[in-house]
Amino acid sequence: RPSVAEGDHDFFVEKDGERLAGIHLLLDMWNARNLENPQKIELAFRAAAKAAGATVLSVFHHSFSPSGGISCIAALAESHISVHTWPERDFAAIDIFMCGTCDPYLAASTLRRFFAPSSVEMTEQKRGLLR
Repeated sequence: RPSVAEGDHDFFVEKDGERLAGIHLLLDMWNARNLENPQKIELAFRAAAKAAGATVLSVFHHSFSPSGGISCIAALAESHISVHTWPERDFAAIDIFMCGTCDPYLAASTLRRFFAPSSVEMTEQKRGLLR
C-alpha cells in the first residue's frame, strides 16, 4: 500500500521506493456479468471506492440503446473509477486511477467479484513517476 510522507499535501505517494502521483489500473473483463444495470454498477463503484479507502464525490452513468451498454464514472477525491460495457460481447473495460494512500487493487478485487468475468487482463501504470 502506498504511503504519503508527513507534511506532503500533493498526495504523491511512495511505493516500492518510487515517488509517484498514483497507480492507474486498466482491466479488460471478458465473459462478464452485470453489464446492463447502471444502478447496480453505481453501487459496485461505491463499494469498490470504500474498499480502496477512497472518497466518492459524484457518479454519472449513461445507458446506450439498443445495445444496453453502460458508461459510468465515479469521480473520487483521489481520482476516478470508470467502466464502459459491451453486453453484446460480455465485455467490460475498467479504469481505476487512485492517488494518496488508496489501494486501487482492493477496488479491482471488488469489481472483479461484481462483474464475475471468466477472464481478466490487467495492466498497471505508474502515473506522475518522479525521476
